[in-house]
Amino acid sequence: MKRLSFIVTAVFTVIVLFSCDAISQKKQDVRKVSLKAPNGKAIAAFGSGCFWCTEHIFEAVAGVDSAVSGYAGGHKANPYYELVNTETTGHAESVLVYYDPKKITYAELVKVFFASHDPTTPDQQGPDRGSSYRSILFYGSSAEKALAQQAVRDVSRSGRFKNPIVTELKPLNEFYRAESYHQDYIEHHPNDPYVRSVSIPRYELFKKTYKGKLK
Repeated sequence: MKRLSFIVTAVFTVIVLFSCDAISQKKQDVRKVSLKAPNGKAIAAFGSGCFWCTEHIFEAVAGVDSAVSGYAGGHKANPYYELVNTETTGHAESVLVYYDPKKITYAELVKVFFASHDPTTPDQQGPDRGSSYRSILFYGSSAEKALAQQAVRDVSRSGRFKNPIVTELKPLNEFYRAESYHQDYIEHHPNDPYVRSVSIPRYELFKKTYKGKLK
C-alpha cells in the first residue's frame, strides 16, 4: 500500500525512475553511516514497519536529537529502496536514532519502540507486508542486549498483546541511510494518502499509549 501511495502522489518522480540514470543516482544517494556517535551523544536503531512512521515517532520524543531512515539487519551491501522491497536483502526498514543519554536512556527508547507498533505480527506492520517491515530491535553492546531481552520478557508478561512477541534482536553492525526523499517524509508530504491513513493514525495512537515525555 505504501508503494502504491507513493506512486499515486509522485507520478512524475516515478516516471523519471524508469531511466537508468535516475536509478543510478538514487543508488548513489544511499550511503553507509558511521556507527560512532557524536561527542556527548549516543545512537540506537529500531525497525518497526514503515520507516516514515518510525522516524516521525522517535523524533517526537524528548531527548532525541534526530532520526535517520535507512536499512539495517541484512546481508546485502549497499542496499537501495527498490532492492530492499524485493525482500531478498535481509534488510529491514529501520531508523538510526541520535539521542542525548543525559536526557533519555536506551531502555526508554526501547519503551518507545514497543509503544509505537505491534510486535506480534511476523513480517508485517499494518498494511505493509514482507520481511523488510518486520519488528527488529538492534543493540550495540552486551548491556543493551540484556536490556532488550528484558524488555521483550516484560512486554510478553504485561498482557498488552494477545499473541506472542516476534521481535527479532540483532547486533547493530551496519546501517545504510535511505534515499533523501525518504528522510522526514511525513513532514514534507503531510497530505500523502498513506501518511494520512496509516502514519498519522499510528502516531496518534502512540501518543495515547506512550507514558514518557514528548517534545
